[in-house]
This record gives sequence, structure tokens and C-alpha cells, in this order.
Amino acid sequence: MVIVYTESEEGTFKKIALEAVSYAKGIADILGTTVTAVSINGASGDDLGNYGASKVLEITDSALKNFNAEAFADVISQAAKKEEASVVVLTSSANSKFMAPLIAVNLEAGYVANVTQLPDSTAPFQVKHSVFTNKAFSTTEITTETKVLGLAKNAFGVKESAVAAVSEIFVPELNPHIFDMKLVSVDKAMDKVTIADAEIVVSAGRGMKGPENWGMIEELADILGAATACSKPVSDLGWRPHGEHVGQTGKPVASNLYIAIGISGAIQHLAGINSSKIKVVINSDPEAPFFKAADYGIVGDAFEVIPQLNQKLKAFKMQNA
Repeated sequence: MVIVYTESEEGTFKKIALEAVSYAKGIADILGTTVTAVSINGASGDDLGNYGASKVLEITDSALKNFNAEAFADVISQAAKKEEASVVVLTSSANSKFMAPLIAVNLEAGYVANVTQLPDSTAPFQVKHSVFTNKAFSTTEITTETKVLGLAKNAFGVKESAVAAVSEIFVPELNPHIFDMKLVSVDKAMDKVTIADAEIVVSAGRGMKGPENWGMIEELADILGAATACSKPVSDLGWRPHGEHVGQTGKPVASNLYIAIGISGAIQHLAGINSSKIKVVINSDPEAPFFKAADYGIVGDAFEVIPQLNQKLKAFKMQNA
């Protein structure tokens, strides 16, 4: 049995959850078994059947309304034991990375993060994963009876593989001591594409010269349906929220398209966005390090390039509406 945790937000499954189910189905097919999905306060489990989940354990509990790594890890571990799972699939989101070591300890399992493809072999069980902040790949053998895998974002893709999904109410035993730490508040950016879910990320740095100039960046992101992001110096200066800081010391980015505007390309920033498939840089300095890592580059003043780019993209969208 392969079990997969499906992350959701406000009752809707995230794209990374559907990708994780698709990946779990791929492993299940290799092992000749089925997939059970775990949904904690999520949407209807019927949707997960479209991606390969034969069973959905639905958990609805107000105590689990907000993420608690220890509590969620305990619940998923209980579900894995109930289903006698040999493989537990998680994403590589921040939440899953908090939970994964706890789940591995609970299940006495080996854990590999940032897995990029289906197992190279199942006897022995070997998986390929990215290492050294996505600069290289390694193949690791897991010798424990139970395996915990963290799937790298956009590594496998969302693949439909429709099966009839059976939903089952699962009531785990919650240890009250887990909730000794109380969540005081949660602040969320509304009506915006999140960096974690974005297919396209538009990021800018100190080359924008000040927070008052971010309007053109937000306009570009709006046209493309993208998330906005920034470099560390920008968030440190208070020009943009810290939640938009991407890079090795901020949020990792694995988008299909990453556009960097006025960002020189410090090694810490490049390490955090290296998993993005296509990288575009716009910078007035032709010697900016980012150009060496980019797939496409424009040497030019952002204050001239971006308004023209926005205008052209708007015209293109209107022509193809």
C-alpha cells in the first residue's frame, strides 16, 4: 500500500497535492498495489480518484484546523499504520518538510527529500533526488521496511489516472499534549497567487530603487497570473513583505517560469530558485551573475523594459481572448 498526504487550503486541494497523488499512483503501479490518500479538513475525496487514489481517509477535526507539524505527523503516521503502508508520499512544501522527519521516526522509516522521479529500482528500493541546493542529483537506497518520500515540486507533474475512489471517515487519536503550543494568529495574503503554487513567479530586487516602483512588477504578475517575489535585500529594507523573499534563506522556487528583474544574482538567491525550469533575467548590468544562470536575458533598464513588456503582453492577450 502507498499512502499520500494531500495538502489543502480552505477546503481546496493544492496543485502539489494532486502531483503527489499522481506520483504515488506511479509507485503503486510499480509495486502492484493501490493508493490511499489522507485528507485533513480537505475537499471531497472524489476529486483525488481522478489522479489515482483508490481510497481517501477523510479526517475532519477542528483541532487540526491550523497546521501543527507534530499533530499532523502523528495523524499521518496513524493512517500509515492502519493501512499497513510500505511507502508514504509527501510533497516538499515547508509544512511537509517539517512533518517528514517526525513521520519517519514514528514509522521507523528511511526518509528521502526532493525526490525527482519514480524509483530506479524497488529491490533494492532506490530513488533519485536533488542535493546541494539543486546543483546535483544523488541516488539513495532506502533499506527500511517503510519508506518516506518527499516529492520535489514540478518534478513529476499532475497526471490523470482515474480510478473509483472510496471515501472513509478516519478518526485518529489525538494526544492533547501536542496542542500545548497555541497558534495566536494567521495572516494571509488574499486574492494573490502564492509562491508555492505559482507556475510563474515575477521577482524583483534593489534595481527597482524603491517600494514606490513596484506597481509595474505587480502589473506584470497580474497579466501573467503570476506570484510576486523579491530578493532578500528588498525584504530586509522593508520594501516588500518577508513572505515574498525567495532564495536559499527564503522560500524555494520551482516554478515553470521565473522572471528576475533588477536582481544581480547572488549565489544564495540562485540556489533557492535553481529548480525553476525557465529563468529570465532583466538587468541593466551585462556582467550581472544572473545572466550566467538564465535561459534568456535582456540587458536594459527595467523602467523602460517592463512598461513596454506589459503593454505588449496586454495586446497579445486581447488578440487571443
